[in-house]
Amino acid sequence: MAAGKLKIALAGKPNSGKSSLFNQLTGLNQKIGNFPGVTVDKRTGFCHLNGDLAAEIIDLPGTYSLYPRTLDEKVVAEVFTDQKSAFYPDKVVLVADATNLKNCLLLLTQLIDLRLPTVLALNMVDLAAKSGQSIDIKNLEKQLDLPVVMLNARNGMGIEKLKQILASPLKASAKIIYKPDGESRNLIEKIRSKYNLTSDYEAFQYLQQGEQLLFLPKEDRAFIKDIAKQNNFFAHKYQGAETIMRYGFIQDLLNDVIIHSSNEGWKKISYDIDKVLTHKVWGYLIFFLILFLIFQSIFAWAQIPMDFIDTTFAQISHKLDTLFPEGPFFELVAHGIVPGISGIVIFIPQIALLFAFISILEETGYMARVVFLMDKIMRKFGLSGKSVVPLMSGWACAIPAIMATRTIENWKDRLITIFVTPFMSCSARLPVFTILVALIIPDNKLFGFFNYQGLVLMGLYLLGFLAAIFSALAMRFLIKVRERSYLLMELPTYKMPKWSNVGFQIIEKTKTFVFEAGKIILAISIILYFLASYGPIDVMNAAKETVKSNVIGQPLSEKEIAAKIAAYKLEHSYAGHLGKMLEPVIKPLGYDWKIGIALVTSFAAREVFVGTIATIYSIGSTDDSFTIKQRLKSEVDPETQLPRFTLASGLSLLVFYTFAMQCMSTLAVVKRETKSWKWPLLQLAYMTGLAYFSALLVYQLLK
Repeated sequence: MAAGKLKIALAGKPNSGKSSLFNQLTGLNQKIGNFPGVTVDKRTGFCHLNGDLAAEIIDLPGTYSLYPRTLDEKVVAEVFTDQKSAFYPDKVVLVADATNLKNCLLLLTQLIDLRLPTVLALNMVDLAAKSGQSIDIKNLEKQLDLPVVMLNARNGMGIEKLKQILASPLKASAKIIYKPDGESRNLIEKIRSKYNLTSDYEAFQYLQQGEQLLFLPKEDRAFIKDIAKQNNFFAHKYQGAETIMRYGFIQDLLNDVIIHSSNEGWKKISYDIDKVLTHKVWGYLIFFLILFLIFQSIFAWAQIPMDFIDTTFAQISHKLDTLFPEGPFFELVAHGIVPGISGIVIFIPQIALLFAFISILEETGYMARVVFLMDKIMRKFGLSGKSVVPLMSGWACAIPAIMATRTIENWKDRLITIFVTPFMSCSARLPVFTILVALIIPDNKLFGFFNYQGLVLMGLYLLGFLAAIFSALAMRFLIKVRERSYLLMELPTYKMPKWSNVGFQIIEKTKTFVFEAGKIILAISIILYFLASYGPIDVMNAAKETVKSNVIGQPLSEKEIAAKIAAYKLEHSYAGHLGKMLEPVIKPLGYDWKIGIALVTSFAAREVFVGTIATIYSIGSTDDSFTIKQRLKSEVDPETQLPRFTLASGLSLLVFYTFAMQCMSTLAVVKRETKSWKWPLLQLAYMTGLAYFSALLVYQLLK
């Protein structure tokens, strides 16, 4: 640990307000990554406690106890039991929902027994007061032998007091809440001595979870497993007894420190709202209406900034072309890098809006109701109730959504969910959808209010959802599922969104899109520029003479001849050769070789499609002032002399991207989660086949 810098972990159950507290402590001074070796979100940030004393704040995944059921919870268990870890905290803040203390204190009692210096932060005290609950804080501190802070992390109340406590010396509680009985004493002493541990309970955790604590070397895990087996130590038997004992302690504690319990009717408003929002008819209609308004807004509100960005980058490209001298480097900047950046930045307004709406739904507590509603539908299609969360997450990104299936205990249910999750239209598909929808669907209003483009966008998302659930239904008959699993979750009370949290979410997700997806888009744009600008030397050098000889006698201007030379060079470039190889396969879908290039490159990431099209059409055009949309609109099918992007070809392409496998990263994650190449390859074949034949059907019917 660096001098003057503390490591402070925020722990607690889901929906306890950890994220709000983390944002209050760190502001924008935070970063998102993964814990080493696992794809679990790691949020860290820095906070000045007082003077020169800075603290690194680690926001741990939500968990009820140290006994993990999911990968997220395993990470928490490892952080608190591996004293050599870079994330092992000097101090812990246990964030508890003051309105539901009983469910929050199990983890606290375990942290106390691990001898970790801990502060109990009672969050949502405003709601606790509203419920009529009154707690004797001094008595609570005395009973637990640790500091207790009352917080409202949404408005910052109590944050300064928490900082003062964290900046001061903090000892671990002297309480010992759970004492392992005589049968396991010898084993605990052996393990504590062998690994030089600070508490009996830490040794007990090694004994309970030895095989799951991956920071231990393989031989140490084998040693713990062997001595447990030799001494007939059954982990689940002891775990059950421990949990019962801890809840007994918690109940006695609450009986002693709660002066006045919550009034039964304090959640009446939430219950009354739920009668409508979770109604078996009105609930679905309201959810459908909310989705409809979101997609309408994405088009209506984002259009002006998107058009401004598109026009600005087109002007920059044109200006650079006139200012720069001729040469490969300057052409790369004007025709490769600038269009590539444009293909990233143009979608920031829509990405920001989408995640703003998702964040607001989460902040208000409505998203939990959506999960509850959709659970009823999922079961009819053979999916687990717990499949709802991964499928809903798939609207943001398939990769964390597939990893979220780890909460599904039943392997077959989990496998089906993994298989169908990529059908949910992720944010990477949004750039493809919006550019094509804006191109082929008129910007008219239904009944003078509903935007046709928004309706089509919503239809594409629903089409992906229908593909997911009907594919799950088919798999239900192929993979027999006998076991039943159930969705267990707490429904939070409704509340107004905390706008700073919404802002943090927008900034975080937009930064991820720009810097993560953006790196791929820009890199592929540069590679594409070279592939589309260079080809066999003899052919490229003879392009000018070849074109001029082909147009002899035709009344063409110099500009028209220059456009034909540019198009000829693009067609005979290395990228052109790749596209021409694909053209016989994709021509029945209404696509040409240029779209074929975009199909290949977008397999790295779906949003690369737009950057590819922008780069390809920029190289194949002599007018640098054209925006991306204008380039697409002006593209002509050389055989029919009609626009390349018609209603038939555009809808065919939209359907293809709705059903096709999202990206290479998704396949890699599926392989990692299923521990086999069998399922990702089957998934790739199924989704590609469905995408191809659906797109073929759409084009042939509409052309």
